[in-house]
Amino acid sequence: MAAIVADRNRPQKHVARARIILHSAARLDVAEVARRAGISRPAVWRWQQRFAEAGVDGLLRDKTRKPGKAPTPEAVVRRVVALTCSEPPGEATHWTGRAMAEASGLSLRTVQRIWVGHELQPHRLRTFKRSRDPEFLAKLEDIVGLYIAPPRHAVVLSVDEKSQIQALDRTQPGLPIKPGKAGTMTHDYIRHGTTTLFAALNVFDGTVIGRCMQRHRHQEFLRFLNTVEAAVPAGRIVHAVLDNYATHKHEKVRAWLARHPRWVFHYTPTSGSWLNAVETFFSAMTRRRLRRGVFRSLVDLQAAINRYLTEHNADPRPFTWTATPANIVAKLDQLNASVQ
Repeated sequence: MAAIVADRNRPQKHVARARIILHSAARLDVAEVARRAGISRPAVWRWQQRFAEAGVDGLLRDKTRKPGKAPTPEAVVRRVVALTCSEPPGEATHWTGRAMAEASGLSLRTVQRIWVGHELQPHRLRTFKRSRDPEFLAKLEDIVGLYIAPPRHAVVLSVDEKSQIQALDRTQPGLPIKPGKAGTMTHDYIRHGTTTLFAALNVFDGTVIGRCMQRHRHQEFLRFLNTVEAAVPAGRIVHAVLDNYATHKHEKVRAWLARHPRWVFHYTPTSGSWLNAVETFFSAMTRRRLRRGVFRSLVDLQAAINRYLTEHNADPRPFTWTATPANIVAKLDQLNASVQ
């Protein structure tokens, strides 16, 4: 043992094992041997037993390990991928990991590894809607042009309303989030009415002009347009992007537009409301303020929305659009080709 420790050409693992035996021969207890050798007590026991069974050769030779599990054959992987991309048996709408494991005879973890390796996610589904507007391209170029290169000395506003915002109160108070536990909220609720938020997003600076109203008819829309008209500085042309909701095209709205020549309406294509920039604001407000909110009255809901608007306008961020019309059309063509 001493010769092994003194040999500078020996691997360090052999020297460490020899020191364990030397310390053990000095009748030191296991804890002291472990401390001096700088290893754990189970390791001391393991090498003491190995020395007792196989002598010095047992210290110098590592035990062979069991061979690892053979990789899944390529043919089996291709079969799982093909099955995943096909219709599942029975009345199921999509494959689950356990269903695929049962059908392929593999373990659930093996199926999951194959899916990860081939970027397959059968549990996810993305929805889409194709616009059949005959003037789609012209409207797309018009609106995207306003976002990417807005006219000088003009204001570009994205205008829309978020209707049927419910003032929901919970039947019991929820519990806050804790380490290891998610926050809680009762499944049932009490309705206290609904409100409609009319909003106009200034594309240049990101500020939002908003107003809550009980309904979303053309009368309310006209009152909101007057609010925006008073807020926009005089002498500026106002380009407003709107969807094709009937309220936005009412004859009285068109008459108002004729009396305000500095306003220009730009309508999104049919089934193309994703081009309306204010939808991003509505989405963020829903996630951050409304979905988990508890509102004990309609006034409480409207006050919360107004506070959110004030907070947003205190630190606004300009709306940035990066996709060109050509890129959008190319992506839509690719999507159309994939579903045909």
